[in-house]
Amino acid sequence: MSRIETTDGIRIHYTEWGNHEGPTVLFLHGLGADNLGWFRQRHAFGHDYRCVAVDNRGSGQSEKPPGPYDLERLARDAVEVLDHLEIESAHVIGASMGGALSQIIAVEFPERVESLTLACTACEIGWRDELFDDWENLIRTQGMRAFSVKNFEWIFGPRSVRRLWPVAALLGPLMLRAPQEAFIAQIGAIRSFNEGSSDDLGVISAPTLVITGSQDLLTPVADAEEIAARIPNSQLVVVRGAAHGFMVEGAKHFNRVVLEFLGRQVAVSSPS
Repeated sequence: MSRIETTDGIRIHYTEWGNHEGPTVLFLHGLGADNLGWFRQRHAFGHDYRCVAVDNRGSGQSEKPPGPYDLERLARDAVEVLDHLEIESAHVIGASMGGALSQIIAVEFPERVESLTLACTACEIGWRDELFDDWENLIRTQGMRAFSVKNFEWIFGPRSVRRLWPVAALLGPLMLRAPQEAFIAQIGAIRSFNEGSSDDLGVISAPTLVITGSQDLLTPVADAEEIAARIPNSQLVVVRGAAHGFMVEGAKHFNRVVLEFLGRQVAVSSPS
């Protein structure tokens, strides 16, 4: 089992797959999820890239200490995984909360980022603060299973919910396997994220792909547009019909767009 102990004494789990001789891709997932959320990227990315996926503290097989958590510490956890593996820099792909972690890494550790892919994410909390109040109340009163099923639409969007609802009761709890208190601690980390952090995005120099789905309810297209406007060397791709979890639901399209972007970055950085 692949684990490191961080400088503050927490055990963080990661998994590796793919071409060990290829450029490294670091995958960072979102709230409550773990590296299994990238299962539809394993084959597509593993052919050419050395892939490393981190379970954020509080998720998966990483340790789940009592809160509070903060996103800067979660971002540092991922950097310390790279340190342990003696990886100087990586192409960083972050989804949702993982996208916020990726932004922090690109600002605070720019030398570690070859390129940046920010999927279905935002740079400020905004209206979601009230939503998080509702989520915490539901979790504390009814538990994680009820939360997962009731909020299925936030992940897959109204179109897919109509199609997938018969299996929602099964998929929801599998998608979000974090214990109740750890999940709430991750929500707290998002809520305490510096609201002025978006002002720092202008210093990011890594080539950046901002990708989102047109049907994303949790991080609408406007969030992606704001990020792309603030990061100088960035491009925005909006996937029509896709929702917040389109790395799973719309994996074929997601993989194609991101792999094309990575291929261009590798071609530019490779010696002729």
